[in-house]
Amino acid sequence: MSKFPITVVGAEKMRAELQHLKTVERPAVIQAIAEARAQGDLSENAEYDAAKEKQGFIEGRIADLEGKLSNAQIIDPKTLDADGRIVFGATVELEDVESGESVTYQIVGDDEAGIKQGKISVSSPIARALIGKYAGDSVDVQAPGGVRQYEVLDVQYK
Repeated sequence: MSKFPITVVGAEKMRAELQHLKTVERPAVIQAIAEARAQGDLSENAEYDAAKEKQGFIEGRIADLEGKLSNAQIIDPKTLDADGRIVFGATVELEDVESGESVTYQIVGDDEAGIKQGKISVSSPIARALIGKYAGDSVDVQAPGGVRQYEVLDVQYK
């Protein structure tokens, strides 16, 4: 499996979720399975089936997080020296040329992306169009509604 980029904050969130799953969720579901087993006949025991299903989900998520963390290339945006160029981890302020609306995005890994938090995936069309540009550049982005033009107002590494 190839390495994939993730910010320091994203890696910490993954580690915290993994720790929570291992120390809180896993023991709780093991306890629930034990209690359901104590009730007797497992063939008609809905609590047992639900606990086993939850256990499968938890174990799958643990394996997923461990795999992602082992293949992560952790990048700290604060340590980047890209001379004002837009790179992974950069926070970019853009202005929609047509509407004049200003937006700010941070370019992050696929697992960290959330438009409501102002974080866009490095593999998204807008991020791919922005990579390598500088403040003052114009960028054409192929959006579902057609081509949108943005002007890069500011690039920060925070």
